Amino acid sequence: MSADGLPETAAPGVPAPPPGLVVVGYFDQPPTYGINRPRGADSWLFTWTTGGRGRLRHGSAETRAGTGDLVVLAPGVPHGYEVEPGARHWRFWWVHCQARPSWRSWLRPYDAGEGMYVVTPTPDAVRGRVEAAFRRMLADARWTGTEAPPLPEPGEAPGDEAGDESVAVAHGTAARELALCSLEEVVLLTAGTARPQPPRPGIDARVRRAQALIAADPAAPHTVRSLAGHVALSPSRFAHLFTRQTGQSPMRVLREARLRHAARLLESTDLSVERVAAASGFASPFHFNRVFRERYGRPPGAYRGSGPMVGG
Repeated sequence: MSADGLPETAAPGVPAPPPGLVVVGYFDQPPTYGINRPRGADSWLFTWTTGGRGRLRHGSAETRAGTGDLVVLAPGVPHGYEVEPGARHWRFWWVHCQARPSWRSWLRPYDAGEGMYVVTPTPDAVRGRVEAAFRRMLADARWTGTEAPPLPEPGEAPGDEAGDESVAVAHGTAARELALCSLEEVVLLTAGTARPQPPRPGIDARVRRAQALIAADPAAPHTVRSLAGHVALSPSRFAHLFTRQTGQSPMRVLREARLRHAARLLESTDLSVERVAAASGFASPFHFNRVFRERYGRPPGAYRGSGPMVGG
């Protein structure tokens, strides 16, 4: 079964699933493969290439897709896609569905015009997780909603000979939502990593990397040595470079990040002060109380009761 043979197409003679379904598939197509929809479709189309090359057009916009490229086509625009001329094949995941509204803001930076979004390049480091999300989506689309969702079958993994063509239709509400959660993971992973924020002028890339590690998980047991290892510097060289470029030592920046994290937890949760301290990376509640008061002008319990101070 393929998406091109599904009933209830978006328009007479145009083989595309309706927006109410989530249809996910994995194809490895020869050079003769091509789809043309002169009236477009009512559903969104997501494609993720794992091998070979494809070519997609959407209105007047056109792009080529290689390994690791996510191409998204919005509804209502004439489109077509095929194996790129000269390529031996095109291996790709595809999904027809109704996109969640929140995805638009993630895709907007990759707008190629006419409702086509080309998310590239996706770093190698996240491709395995993206492909795993597609495999999970294929399994989740078959969920009955009564038992545990089926596990991805080995033959459905990209590159396996038995998985040359696999398609699933999520008919049930629970299966559709679960499949969309996996697709949302794909959108976030690709759109969040393909185009990083422009670097601050004058800041070494290794320092920025260390800053990002601290900001992402301030409660982790970071040390000068562990941060230096992440950016391939000796501890002494890293500490000197970080301090010179930021004006603060790595451990001072880490403490500030932990205090901000703790303040957010106090503002937005009912966790005890002791649990907030532990969740923010402070081993001692007494030390946490002291440094928090130094930073915010009052102890954690009083901070929670009155909210943050202006400028805090």
